[in-house]
Order: sequence, then structure tokens, then C-alpha cells
Amino acid sequence: MKIAVIGQSLFGQEVYKELRKEGHTVVGVFTIPDKDGKADPLAMEAEKDGVPVFKFPRWRLKGKAIPEVVNQYRAVGAELNVMPFCSQFIPMEVIDCPKHGSIIYHPSLLPRHRGASAINWTLMHGDKKGGFTVFWADDGLDTGPILLQRECDVEPDDTVNTIYKRFLFPEGVKGTVEAVRLIATGKAPKITQPEEGATYEGIQKKENAKIDWNQTAEALHNWIRGNDKVPGAWAEVDGQKVTFYGSTLVDNGTTASGQPLDIPGASRPGLVTKTGLVLFGNDGKTLLVKNLQFEDGKMIPAAQYFRSGGSAAVELTEEEKAFAEEMRLVWKSILSNVEEIVDSTDFFKSGAASMDVVRLVEEVKLRASELQLQNEDVYMATSFQEFIQMCVRKLRGEDGEEELVVDYVERNVNNMTIRMPHQLFINGEFVDAEGGKTYKTINPNDGQPICEVSLAQISDVDQAVAAAKEAFEEGEWGKMNPRDRGRLIYRLADLMEQHQEELATIEAIDSGAVYTLALKTHVGMSIQTFRYFAGWCDKIQGTTIPINQARPNRNLTFTRREPIGVCAIVIPWNYPLMMLAWKTAACLAAGNTVVLKPAQVTPLTAVKFAELTARAGFPKGVVNILPGSGSLVGQRLSDHPDVRKLGFTGSTEIGKHIMKSCAVSNVKKVSLELGGKSPLIIFSDCDMDKAVRMGMSSVFFNKGENCIAAGRLFVEESIHDQFLQKVVEEVKKMKIGDPLDRSTDHGPQNHKAHLDKLVEYCQAGVKEGARLVYGGRQIERPGFFFEPTVFTDVTDSMFIAQEESFGPIMIISKFKDGDVDGVLKRANATEYGLASGVFTRDIGKALYVSERLQAGTVFVNTYNKTDVAAPFGGFKQSGFGKDLGQEALNEYLKTKAVTIEY
Repeated sequence: MKIAVIGQSLFGQEVYKELRKEGHTVVGVFTIPDKDGKADPLAMEAEKDGVPVFKFPRWRLKGKAIPEVVNQYRAVGAELNVMPFCSQFIPMEVIDCPKHGSIIYHPSLLPRHRGASAINWTLMHGDKKGGFTVFWADDGLDTGPILLQRECDVEPDDTVNTIYKRFLFPEGVKGTVEAVRLIATGKAPKITQPEEGATYEGIQKKENAKIDWNQTAEALHNWIRGNDKVPGAWAEVDGQKVTFYGSTLVDNGTTASGQPLDIPGASRPGLVTKTGLVLFGNDGKTLLVKNLQFEDGKMIPAAQYFRSGGSAAVELTEEEKAFAEEMRLVWKSILSNVEEIVDSTDFFKSGAASMDVVRLVEEVKLRASELQLQNEDVYMATSFQEFIQMCVRKLRGEDGEEELVVDYVERNVNNMTIRMPHQLFINGEFVDAEGGKTYKTINPNDGQPICEVSLAQISDVDQAVAAAKEAFEEGEWGKMNPRDRGRLIYRLADLMEQHQEELATIEAIDSGAVYTLALKTHVGMSIQTFRYFAGWCDKIQGTTIPINQARPNRNLTFTRREPIGVCAIVIPWNYPLMMLAWKTAACLAAGNTVVLKPAQVTPLTAVKFAELTARAGFPKGVVNILPGSGSLVGQRLSDHPDVRKLGFTGSTEIGKHIMKSCAVSNVKKVSLELGGKSPLIIFSDCDMDKAVRMGMSSVFFNKGENCIAAGRLFVEESIHDQFLQKVVEEVKKMKIGDPLDRSTDHGPQNHKAHLDKLVEYCQAGVKEGARLVYGGRQIERPGFFFEPTVFTDVTDSMFIAQEESFGPIMIISKFKDGDVDGVLKRANATEYGLASGVFTRDIGKALYVSERLQAGTVFVNTYNKTDVAAPFGGFKQSGFGKDLGQEALNEYLKTKAVTIEY
């Protein structure tokens, strides 16, 4: 069809582009005149395509159509008028002119909220359902017959911005194009609007946005969010008009503490707290407001109300003075009508507009890449002096950013005071789970609770994913220069290093890891991992590809390596922090956002890590941590349509279930590190002392709770007895006890259910006829302690020869002297293929065996020697995908091919 597009804005631009993609001919675009020399986005797009563009300031004069305007419109010969977000009054001579008439997009479920502020009124009335209508234009105000409607849920904390971006914009564009499709195929309905339920509230303006305090907290919240950000709900406070922004309902039942603020007409004074301004409805319930704006245009965090005028001026260094002079020149270039930029010069009173704010933020970034300003920062520091002081404070790390509120559980342990967060971490804040649900995390050393931890529910998962999606698609993180992203990750690694003793102590009491091992490996390797991947941020590159499919061959084809989006990570309990680091570091380096579920039994270092990401300056929503059950949280992450990648470490059984859920939900990318039964082959020509020492490590490292632990040792027959004797001698020397004792070799197993499984595992081995040489039982003391265990005479058909124990149980089998191929066949006779090892002084034999072992990692004359630069992952039912090394980045990137003809 020949279509005239009459409208404006990015919405109109997207409708225009999609109509052309559908094959329609846009014969003319009618939009608003340029503002400050800048064309509307719809006009810019059409002009680029060579489509005739008309910018009439008005279509009617004194209620009558302007003949010259109507004639210019008629000349384009449109068969249908499409009017996306049209703000002008279009005369009926134009509405009725095309063969198919005119259709209009309206952001409400007509007949409700007719008029220009429909989205605002949807929120101000507290509607539970919102949506949009495409209707046939008539001579009334949004009264024409309905062609198409789509509805959505209105979330409790939706704003005009969130509901528009989430639904009304993307689905509205699709709906408008679908409406045109129905017209083109002769299937478009004309449903008369009912008068029942019809409302018309009019344009919402500043003068009628004053807050009536005699309402419930929910009604106050709806009024504030419905007016946010234009025109802005306001009230008189301390004798001046104050506008309220960023409202959320507070329903956790806690009593806020803060400095009272008298508000005329309110049922009780507000409270200025660390998190914002708490307001009370006439029902005694509360809401929280984040930002306030004064009559002079200055905006402040509500938490700083009583400090807004009292900040002492910062004395500038010579370098900072030079920066200030640079910025003075920038202000002069933007405010060209101002003769001189002095300290009192006000950015907005001097004529700056919203686009000038964007320009100023970008100019700052060019001169100080480490200074990440938001547009809102400019609104909060409107004079030149305030602006410079704000920039300097940010550069110094004294920017007065919203304080992170952490409800710590404190324990005096390991000669230090550890401070442990215990709530969910969503969108940069620690919050309780839905319904305040919690569970106890247990210290395996004594079986006693450490603290109550929030237990995430499905709604919490949905909030975390929404926050991660917003941070990726709209937030600072998605726009951040890769080098700046790397700088943030380096800063996080530095903070982890500053807190390494605290992290290692938390890891020890929550997982049972021996403190010295936790310090070196659990925490130490985690820090190394973040530093390693921080260095990769600005080195992710595509390639150029010569192609010859077209003639003449004037084509450029290149690839882009792009982040995937929202990634879910589900980690196990054996190395709580290190497994988090192995996946999260690569995920963040690639530019993704993350929702991470730690193991339910070991959540504490993950939520401490969340605190450190906030203190490092990560934008809100980039990292979200959800302690909870795998069946609920893990399953929802697998099923969630907005999660585009899931990384999992755990059992093969659960991995298969996750893979199926990810396929059914949205074919999300998956990487799996699953079970293992890693073979270690020890030949008679080995260095015996080293083989014994490393063989012990291969099994008993981290109490055997090690994914690459040697699940079965094959020892050449001629050295079997000697090897066994030496192993038992060394096992007897191991000190079992409190993991915080520096002399402890072997701490408690991670949790009670796992301890019981190990006891059953050993009972099965004895029952099948394996010889129990040492251990095999729980130690009689508080906590979850299990003796290091040694079995021999284990045949290939036995349960303990085939299944992973994931504990400190050494399984030894003999093989005939010189039977290299035979032992290789036995070692590979498993569905697992995570790791393997070989001990021999014969380099030829070592290479021969390492080539034929079916495992993702082969250790030769060593074991457990993983490094952040070496890829790690398994074969067969041990999973696929890699952690660590450059290859790990591939798990969190997608490749796009771009071909340009020139």
C-alpha cells in the first residue's frame, strides 16, 4: 500500500522502518518542525531514504483546515494514513482522504484513558492492566472504532519509562504494523468503542500534579510514579516546591529510622534515611522516594536532603584545576550565548536543553574516561561550581553516591571480625526474598547454624533477570568502553585481595575448606581469575574475511564478537567462590550481565562478593546473586525467556535436565561442567615419592570435594604394594580437625547429606568385595567429618569403580606390567571425561598415553595444576564448554557477520 506516516519521535521512526520492511511504499512523512535546528527522528530517517518530508507547524487555523497544507498532503496520493504518536490536530479532510482512512496508535486500552497523558493516568489510577490500542480515526478524541488491542500487566513499581520501554514501545510498533497488515489483507475489524468504562482525564501539567497527602501509601506511590518524570509530582516542603522522583512501595514491615522531615498535610512526618525519603500514607504504610528536585532545578538524592547545602568546597589540585578550565571551555561551547562562564553560571538557566546534557556528559568522558557521569548528575549539579565539585568528588571516589545498605551478620572468628551479608542482591541492593523467606546455612565444623540467609523465590528471579536485562540493554554497562569495563573488574580484584582473609574465613566456616587452602586456592585463584579476564576486555576482536561471491568484488565482510546478554550462572558447593569467579569473570569481561545462583548450602562468599562488586562501582543490575534451591531458582533461570546463556557446574543428572529446559524455553546457549571419574595411571617407572605425594593430592585435595579428583588410580602391578604401603603411611599422618587451625590437613565434609552419601558409598564398596585398607567411616565428633579412605582390589564392574564419590576416597586397581593399551582401555571405559593423569619417566609413553586418554585435561607427572590461562572443561558426559583461558570467552560471546558492498 501507499502509506502516509503522520507522527513523530523514535516510535514513529520505528513504525516507518518496519512498514518499509513489510514492502509498503511510504509516499510521504508528515511530522513536526525542527527544534533548535534538530530534526525529529522520524524526519531524519525519511530524509535519509529520500522520502518526501513535510514539517507543518499546524494543519488547522481557527478550527479550519489550511488549504495549502491539505493540498500538499493530497498530492502524495496515500491510500492509508498511519499516525504513530501523532501530537498534532489533523483535520478530517486529511483523516478521511485515503481509500482506507486513517489509523492511530494510542497507549491505553480504550475507551479507558482517552487523551494525551494516557500512560501517566494508567499508573496514577493504579491500573493492574495496561496496553495500547490501534483505532480508526474519527472526529472525536480517541473515540474511533477499535482495530487492534494488546494488554500487559502493570508491575507495582513500573514507571512511565519502564512500561513504555518494556511493552508499549516494542509491542506497540509490532501492533501498529500488524494493524496495517490486517488492512492490506482486508481483515481489519472496526469495533465500536463502548461508553461503559470510558475515561478522559486531560493533559497532566505541573500545576495539577500537586500531591494530596490524604491517601493510602499505594495511592501516593501511584501518583508520584505516574507523574515521573514529567511533569513531576510535587508538594510544599520547608516553604518551597519540591518534586518527588523514583518512588517504590516499602512492604517489608520494618520500621525505618532517620531524620524527621515535616511535610504540610501529610499524616506524619517523612523520614530522611540512608536509602531515601520514607513517606507515610494515611493507612500507616510506607513508600520510598529516591530523588528530590527544588524550584531552582537542582536535583539531589533524597537521602542527602539535610546535607544538600552543607557540603564543604573541595580544594582542587593543580591537575583538577586544569580539568576545571577544560570544562569551562566545554560549557562555553555549549552555552554560546553566555559571555563568560563563572562559578555561579547555571547550565539550564543559561538555555541548555536535554540534548546539551547528553553532549556535556560525552565531552566529560572524552577528557576523563574514568569519570562515568550519568545525565542525572548534571541535573543535580546545575551551577558550574557545583558541577566541578561533583566531578572532582567522583574522580576521588568521594562522590556521595547512594550508600550501599548492608544488614551484616558479624562473627568474631579466626582472630578477626567478619561481616557477612545474608540477603539477596538484586539491582545493586541487598533485599529480602519474597515473603521474607529464609533458611539456615550450617557450619560443617560443628553442625551449628551460621546465620539466616534469604531464600529466593520465583518472583525474585524474575526481578533479578529484569534488572540484568535493563542494565544490559539500557544501562551504563551496555554502553561502557571495554577498557573501562576492564578497569572496573581490576578494581573488583583489588577489593577481593583487600578482603582475602575475610573471604577465606567465610569460605572455611561455610564450606569446611581448610583456611590455608581457602586463602591460597579458593580466594587466591578467584582474584587471579578476575585479573586475568580484566585484561581481556579490550582484546576481544573480530576478523575480516575476503569473500568472492559477488561481482564486482567490492565487498567488506567482517565479524563482530558481541556479548550475549543476560547470563545465568549456577555453581556448586565445593569451591563456592572459585567456581563463581571461573564463570563470572569471563561473563563480565565479555560485556554480559549476570544472575548467579550459589549452592544453597554455601551462599555466603557469593553474597559477600556481591557487596564487593557494588563497592567497586559496578552499575546496578550487572551482578545479581540469588541464594536458593536449585529446583526453584535454578529451574526458573533455565526456563526464563530473557536469559540467553546458562553456565552450570554440578552433577551430570542435573546437567541433562538443565540442558533440556534451556532447549525447550528459548534455545539458550549452555555450557556444562559435570561429573567426573578421572583416571590416574601410575607406571612402575615413575618417581615413586612424587607419585605418592601427587596421588594423595589427586584424591584428598579439598577433602576430595574436587571435580577433577582422581576417581580411580590404576597402579602397575609390580609397584602396587609399595605404592599402597606408602599411601597408607601418609594418610595416617594427616591431621583432621577445625579448618581454621593452620595445622589442619583435612577439614569436615561440606554438609550432612554428602557425609551420609560417603558412608553409603564405602559400605557399597565393602559389600561388593573391594578391600578397605583404611578409613571408610564418619569420625565421632561434632560436625561432618569423614576419615580419608583407601580401597584396593577394585574390579572394573564394581559400583565404586564406576561412580564418582566426590569425597576423600582413593580407589586403587592393579594393571599388568607393560599393558599400556589395556590400562588405557580400562581408563577410558567410562562415560565421564573431565580430567586424567599419568606418572612415568618415559616421555614417549607419557605422550602416547596423554594423546589417547579421553579427557579435557591430562596431567603428566603432576595433578591439580589448573591455571587461569589454561582452558578447563570435559568430554562426554562430563559436559562441554570451557572455563578459564581465552576459550572461556567464547562461551559468553556471539559472532555476527557483517557484509558491506561499496
